[in-house]
Amino acid sequence: MAQQSLLGRVGQLVRANINALLDQAEDPQKMLDQMVRDYTQAIREAEQSVAQTIGDLRLMEDDHAEAVATAKEWGGKAAAASRKADQLRGEGNGTEADRFDQLARVALQRQIDAEGHAKGFEPQIASRTEVVEKLKTGLEGMRRKLEELKSKRDELVARSRMAAAQSQVHDAVKAVDLLDPTSEVSRFEEKVRREEARVRGQEELAASSLDAQFEALEADGDQTEVELRLAALKGGTSTD
Repeated sequence: MAQQSLLGRVGQLVRANINALLDQAEDPQKMLDQMVRDYTQAIREAEQSVAQTIGDLRLMEDDHAEAVATAKEWGGKAAAASRKADQLRGEGNGTEADRFDQLARVALQRQIDAEGHAKGFEPQIASRTEVVEKLKTGLEGMRRKLEELKSKRDELVARSRMAAAQSQVHDAVKAVDLLDPTSEVSRFEEKVRREEARVRGQEELAASSLDAQFEALEADGDQTEVELRLAALKGGTSTD
């Protein structure tokens, strides 16, 4: 019963669908770490149970070998007693011959009992050997699944870190878009343009003031010419 229970557990763990579990996990890395720990512990427990089962099998095999050896030993004693009986009977000592024949019978009975004892171990050994082979296969499957799980965990951790890095970059870009620094530059540019326009206005204003002065000077020159000509008329002279 214990072996069957262990086999059931091994089979369940080996058939575990990692991808399906990961799809339901809120934190796959933590779940995978826990699964690795669970698998590792389950393998340790299974190894202990398998080792115990193998130990029991080896004890049965030792008992079977001992029974076989005992049967062989009694068989040898029976043969030796029978030969002795034949020798004594050939020498005409029937009483001693009968005694050795009786010893041979006792030895043969012991041989039969030992053979029966040995035979009784055979189905148990066969059954336990089958269980041990299944357990070994289950353990091997668990070890492969554990390696697959570790590989899956490492891959997922790497992917998770890459996704986190990409998310940070995305958030940074999004923040830049929200802040829109170009708008600040645009405002500064507009301020510079207004300052440039003010300077141009001042230059135009200065230029217009200078033009007015030259025009006034020219007007004064015209007036002077008029006065000279008037004076000439009054003096009776010509300006030609």
